[in-house]
Amino acid sequence: MPVRNDFARAFGLLVLLAAACSGAAQAQQPIRIGASLSQTGAFAELGQNQLRGYQLCVKQANEKGGVLGRQLELVFEDDQSQAPVAVRIYEKLITQDKVDAILGPYSSPITEAVADVSEKHRMPMIAPNAATTSIFRKGRKFVFMVTSAAEVYLEGLIDIAAKRGLKTVAVINEDTLFPKASAQGTVELAKKMGLQVVLTESYPKGATDFSPFLRKVAAAKPDVVAAATYFDDAVAITRGLKALDINPKLYGVTVGGDVPKFHATLGRDAEFVYGGSQWLAELVTLRAGGLIPIARQYPGAAEFVESHHKEFPGAGFSYQTVAGYGGCQIFVEAIRRAGSLDGGRIRDAILKLDTHTAYGAFRVDEGGFQTAHKMVLFQWQDGKKVIVWPEELAAERPHFPTPPWKQRP
Repeated sequence: MPVRNDFARAFGLLVLLAAACSGAAQAQQPIRIGASLSQTGAFAELGQNQLRGYQLCVKQANEKGGVLGRQLELVFEDDQSQAPVAVRIYEKLITQDKVDAILGPYSSPITEAVADVSEKHRMPMIAPNAATTSIFRKGRKFVFMVTSAAEVYLEGLIDIAAKRGLKTVAVINEDTLFPKASAQGTVELAKKMGLQVVLTESYPKGATDFSPFLRKVAAAKPDVVAAATYFDDAVAITRGLKALDINPKLYGVTVGGDVPKFHATLGRDAEFVYGGSQWLAELVTLRAGGLIPIARQYPGAAEFVESHHKEFPGAGFSYQTVAGYGGCQIFVEAIRRAGSLDGGRIRDAILKLDTHTAYGAFRVDEGGFQTAHKMVLFQWQDGKKVIVWPEELAAERPHFPTPPWKQRP
């Protein structure tokens, strides 16, 4: 009997030791975070920017010891800017690759499709660059907005127009989810501020000939042209306005106008163009002027810009980059506060957050809709993006009115 008891004790110790070793090994496994990001296709330029934001956030989090005592590992695939591809990627990441958590893709239409996958698997998904309100008004519980809503992208443009006595506006947009929402919001803002909407016109995704639509703009003779765009159509519309000699006193675009490539592609033709933006690196320079408490409203913004240039020298940079970075920061903080990778606990932690990142303020309602983040409006002036709205952030006055094409140097 004593021998048998000794054997049992020894065996029990071995089992406990094996379990302890297994637990320690498990604790050292990285937290795997999955995502699809557009590396090719129509959204490639900005999808790549968002990816770099994620990568920088993960790198810095790991340098600080990770979260829950574990390092982070970003697992991503190219969704080719196509929603069905993204859906397949997220299903694979969750069910086959067994990632511990997910982060959102780029764009509203892809996020709209992927949100159903997140919901089905009860995995919280921060959506850094999905600005369409309807995504967050369908009773979903596990998708969370980081940006200001699509409907207010061009609020600054309309506000400037109203305050300078302009009377009429034409609103044009790509016929997809985000631009449609942005255009509808711009129409409502224009009516609210006393401007007459003389034209609303949409064009299909992938359009290359904008002449038919822009001839309607020319016939309407608006004081303001407000275009809800992505990068390619923002460039094409600007070229079309010049080609047809259409001369609004204000012309603004939504997405695409803020990336350096916009001015690099158009050269002097980008001058005077306004653009709505969720964030600009130029905000960092306002610190010296003391216009707003940058360190409080955008904590770590200057450090983010410096780190990005160091980590990705010469790489593309836009507000989509810092949105990815800030969205990842929010998710990591939610995991830390939840003390767990359980989807329900992380969701509860996100709903309680009222904070600021390098990207700005973050707070969402029960539906995941963003209620704290603020937009800015810039204008291309002498090859630089200059913040012109809101007034408390405006480093310069708008160059107004926009001179006719034939009178420009």
